Amino acid sequence: MRHKHRHTVEDENSDIDMTPMLDIVFIMLIFFIVTASFIKESGIEVNRPIASTSTPNETAHIVVSIKEDGEIWIDKRRVDVRAVRTNVMRLHVENPLGSVIVAADRNTRTHVLVAVVDQIRQAGIPNPTIATDAESR
Repeated sequence: MRHKHRHTVEDENSDIDMTPMLDIVFIMLIFFIVTASFIKESGIEVNRPIASTSTPNETAHIVVSIKEDGEIWIDKRRVDVRAVRTNVMRLHVENPLGSVIVAADRNTRTHVLVAVVDQIRQAGIPNPTIATDAESR
């Protein structure tokens, strides 16, 4: 009495199901995209002053740029000095952990820089950072 070995349907379909692994990969991809923090660029390039004590900062920021002629740019838009406070408040609500950086051209008039910093302080940011370039050694 020999027993015949019967092939079952399960033996023929013994492929590995990749669907759960792909689900996990896509969920991780979405997680990393959502949680990634991006630096908001001001939309213009300024010639920043050089400082020997400058240190790089890698966290997300709110960048307020001031061109040499006094134009103020926030989030790739030109704004008036009176609108700086409301724009900074709006961006700070979106990114409460980000600091505010003022990137002023080295030839910017001081009164424009002081007016912008004053508007930022009125928005509830006590210590905005002034962006500089590191001194060449």
